Parts: sequence; C-alpha cells; structure tokens
Amino acid sequence: MSRRWFITGGTPGGFGVAFAEAALETGDRVVLTSRRPQELATWAEQYGDAVLVVPLELTDAAQVQRAVRAAEEHFGGIDVLVNNAGRGWYGSIEGMDETSLRAMFDLNFFAVLSVTRAVLPGMRARGSGCIVNVSSVAGLVSAVGFGYYSATKFAIEAITDALRDEVAAQGISVLAVEPGAFRTNAYAGFTNEPVAKSIPEYHDMLEQVRAAFVGMDGVQPGDPRRGARAVLAAMAQDPPPRRLVLGNSGYDAVIDALEQNLADIRASETLSRSADFPA
Repeated sequence: MSRRWFITGGTPGGFGVAFAEAALETGDRVVLTSRRPQELATWAEQYGDAVLVVPLELTDAAQVQRAVRAAEEHFGGIDVLVNNAGRGWYGSIEGMDETSLRAMFDLNFFAVLSVTRAVLPGMRARGSGCIVNVSSVAGLVSAVGFGYYSATKFAIEAITDALRDEVAAQGISVLAVEPGAFRTNAYAGFTNEPVAKSIPEYHDMLEQVRAAFVGMDGVQPGDPRRGARAVLAAMAQDPPPRRLVLGNSGYDAVIDALEQNLADIRASETLSRSADFPA
C-alpha cells in the first residue's frame, strides 16, 4: 500500500531529495519541504501528482503547522516523517557567538520537535506511522570544533530514544539515523565561512577544522542515494533497528567510541558502586 511521506530539508543533491527519490521508487507519495521551493520545481515536475513541494521555514512554528495540515489535506495523512533538515556551524565551546549557537539549536533540535509534535496526532489517530530522525555520527561521537553541533544531535538521540518507547504502543516506530561524511552540499559553505577571531588561542585549531571540511567537499565517501535506500531497508525490518549508522568511517568511529566509553565506565566500576548507602 502506498505510503505518504513528509520530508524536511529538501535541497538539490541533498539527503532530503535522496529520501524522496527512494520513497518514490517504491511507489510511495512524498511531501518535500524546502526554504527555497523554486529550486525543486524542475525536479518535482517529473513525478507529477506523486510529489508536493511545500515552502517551509522550519523555525516558524506557525508555518510548520500549516505545512503539516497542507500535507494531510493533500494526501489524506502522513505515514512516514523524516526530520532531515539541519545545519552545522563550527566554533569553540568558549568562543562561538550565542546567536549562532541558539540558531543551531532552533533548527537542529527545536524545529524537529515542532514538526514531530505536529505530525504525531494524525499517526496516533490511525494507529500507525514511522518517524525517522536524521541525527549524525556527531550525535554519538562529539567532535572538536563542533561541540555545539554535536550537542544538538546528542539531544536528538535522547529525544528519539524516549519517543520510541512512548509511541510504540500506538503502532508508531521511531528510527535514529546517523550519517557520517556524505557527498551533499553540506560542506560547501565552509569555503566562505572564515574562522571567528574572538579568542586567538582557538584560531589554529578551528582553522584546521575548517581546512579539513573544505578539503572533503565533493569527495565525501558517502552516497546519499545509497544511504536513503539503506534507511528504507532498515524500516522494512521486523522489528526495525533503533538506530542506523551510515557509512564505513562513521560506523568505525561510532563502534570505537562506544567501546572506549564502555571500557572507561567499567574501569571505574568499584568507585561507581561505592556511591550508594551501605546495604
């Protein structure tokens, strides 16, 4: 039976379009949101009535409600929500300006909550649905120079885990997806984004971070189309996984970090267990 998708963050060459194309390949129908919907006009034409592109500024809660209502009215409901939109700013923990910090949380975290809370009533009423929250490898492994970006994605991981258990009885599944380095336009902006000079002690570190991302732009190993198809394959499993890390380097980084964390926790087991009142 044809499913109805609502996907945020539609940009040419990005994960949003890759998710949409993967869904359309299976005969599903898609609502794709974008801040610049005109960029998707030619792409959408080839799919006719199976695609609806909706303009959406995700940090505007009223627009989110209108976009969800438009999707539900157009296709009769939303079966799959993909919270894909997001962006990463780089900077030190001490030095990143508060405007950028709050803007990143507004887009990467609070906007995800707004969309999810708008879509859930319809899913609950039907007793079925699937929510895919696109996190990041940085949501499991914090990255130097991207501490605040990592914090937004760690927050997504926490919300996803809690939501999964809260809505399971309603027939709704929830999947966290953690892509590594994928060949989208996500790194393109680093070329024109100079290192902030507010705290000189961090300048060299941040310049190295920036240079690394500029160097990776266009040669990232991850293929968004293959990544999107892997997510659909995971969704089809019974039961579906709780999370799916995408990409070889991302998988290796996550496994290594989790094993190090587990070893570190176990090394302090005696101290951990000493903190309770005596039996």
